[in-house]
Amino acid sequence: MGWAAVEPLSLTVSLGERAYPILLGRCVEVALHQRLQELARAERSIAVVTDDRIRKELSGFFGTALRGLAVHEIPAGEASKSGRELGRAWEFFARAGLDRKGVVVAVGGGVVGDLAGFAAATYLRGVDYIQIPTTLLAMVDSSVGGKTGVNLEAGKNLAGAFHQPAAVFIQSRFLESLPKREFGAGMAEVIKYGLLGDERLFRELEDGLDLSPSHPDLPRIIRTCCAMKARIVEADERETSTEGGRALLNLGHTFAHAIENVAGYGSYLHGEAVAVGLVGAGLLSEGLERVPPGLADRVRRVLQAYGLPVRLVEPLPVPALMAAMRKDKKAQGGVPRFIVLKAVGQAALRDGVSEAMVAKIWTELGAGAA
Repeated sequence: MGWAAVEPLSLTVSLGERAYPILLGRCVEVALHQRLQELARAERSIAVVTDDRIRKELSGFFGTALRGLAVHEIPAGEASKSGRELGRAWEFFARAGLDRKGVVVAVGGGVVGDLAGFAAATYLRGVDYIQIPTTLLAMVDSSVGGKTGVNLEAGKNLAGAFHQPAAVFIQSRFLESLPKREFGAGMAEVIKYGLLGDERLFRELEDGLDLSPSHPDLPRIIRTCCAMKARIVEADERETSTEGGRALLNLGHTFAHAIENVAGYGSYLHGEAVAVGLVGAGLLSEGLERVPPGLADRVRRVLQAYGLPVRLVEPLPVPALMAAMRKDKKAQGGVPRFIVLKAVGQAALRDGVSEAMVAKIWTELGAGAA
């Protein structure tokens, strides 16, 4: 069974008047062209945001599907999720003549999608945007759900807005030229989805489902992750649930965001930091006796199968990591909150975790004392 045998795949994020489609296929350029033509006939201006690496690698796509559109490039990498690049995007929209009927098209990975989405959310108090993710991580996670934002020196994604896209076009053939390291980073999010809500998916990965950009099961896996996120977002769009809700999507991320902050944005790919964070979440779940011993080892083995780190590449100081956790966007009153596992496929929000236990886990993950 190849790509053609399972396409097209589609689903809807059902949010009332903010509902939008996700279209997934090896090539969705026909559908994208139709959408852009509809916008042109409605005299809606369009501005594209991408990064310099993606524009070079996908020059053919830009020359056909996006031909004639104004394009703004940001430097590739996590450092571009910044206030400076946000300001540059706003200025580009103004020069491009984007008005309140205008549409921003984000072409790239999570950095581009988060930045362009936040720029769209705040330009003229909000204009529409379309997501065209080009990495596995963006396809299964960041392009869906309307979380947009930039990083601050104090922490990851501390400035942002909820702003749902008008549509998401997932063209899976983009993954065929994705570097192995980038594909692995995306697999960290796929593994996360299995752990937090789909035991069958996790067991498939655990049993040796060796996913690759050309694997016939990859479209199904991408759709599974998108559908899971869509259902969570529909139930808790703005992350206000007291029972976990949308916050559950941050499994492993309290550790991961601290790693990115202390190591310096760009030292780890986001998915690589998430991989270490998932091991941390497994160890924490074991320490709280929420799951039987051995779960963290199971998580490690699945992550390692995709070349992902399961401990810090170089030691980082525990005090700095703990301080970064206190500034995590889920923290309340400077006290970190964690997503823990009750079982494979079941997660919950947990307050009141002792700092001593968290510091011990950081040590197990390879952190240093100072």
